[in-house]
Amino acid sequence: MDIEKFLAPEGVKLNLKNHKTDFTGDYKDKKAAEVDLQKNIEKLAELQDVLYADNKHALLIIFQAMDAAGKDGAIKHVMSGLNPQGVQVFSFKQPSTEELDHDYLWRCAKSAPERGRLGIFNRSYYEEVLVVRVHEAILQSQLLPENVTKDKNIWKKRFTQIKNYEDYLSENGIHVIKFFLNVSKDEQKKRFLARIDEAEKNWKFSAGDAKERAFWDDYMKCYEEAISATSTKNAPWYVVPADKKWFTRTAVSEIIVKKLESLNLKYPTISETQRAELLKAKEILESEK
Repeated sequence: MDIEKFLAPEGVKLNLKNHKTDFTGDYKDKKAAEVDLQKNIEKLAELQDVLYADNKHALLIIFQAMDAAGKDGAIKHVMSGLNPQGVQVFSFKQPSTEELDHDYLWRCAKSAPERGRLGIFNRSYYEEVLVVRVHEAILQSQLLPENVTKDKNIWKKRFTQIKNYEDYLSENGIHVIKFFLNVSKDEQKKRFLARIDEAEKNWKFSAGDAKERAFWDDYMKCYEEAISATSTKNAPWYVVPADKKWFTRTAVSEIIVKKLESLNLKYPTISETQRAELLKAKEILESEK
């Protein structure tokens, strides 16, 4: 799969209208994609083991999307073969009172993965340049200083702050890749209706989800600007088609595998002294009756 097709190039203005939401590449059907997904799941398990043993790198994977785009499903399926001990998943919803008393990066920064692990953010600090920008009343309600709430350049400043933070992570061994699951408005409607019609999915839907559709164009504009401003070599954005869940999951798995492979992960080597100690321990174990 040519993953470069989904990469948002650094410094290039993104136009989401140029990205097909129902794109499926060379796959003719779901079965072929699922075969590749399974191969990637197995490869991820191998790479995770080396990542943990190497203990020099971490990978932070950020998922952003409109409601019902498939973030939960992508996380569940792509990560299904991983060792839970080496994966941390955080879902960021409406900030708590404690979180609002800190800077907007705080709650995510304290959840960043340590070296040797995979960290997954289901939504992230990008909500502060997306939903907060679409609904500026939220910003006004956060009791921030007036020089912040009345700053006409607040969004550009936050883009810079986010880029600097992600550069900081990368320079400290925590690599970042970001996914925007690009679902169409029509497909979102179908999924919302399914959540209403299927009793076991009712819990996933609220009236507020439908109301947010009125701001669809505003969200698209904010996503375009946020992705354009923050897709960098250290922390690239991938705009992944999300109308076909099976393709989304395969594409996401492919991108993660290639990122981990690019880190040149290796199992640690031991010194001659350590080797001699191992051989001595082996002799003792073999001599036991």
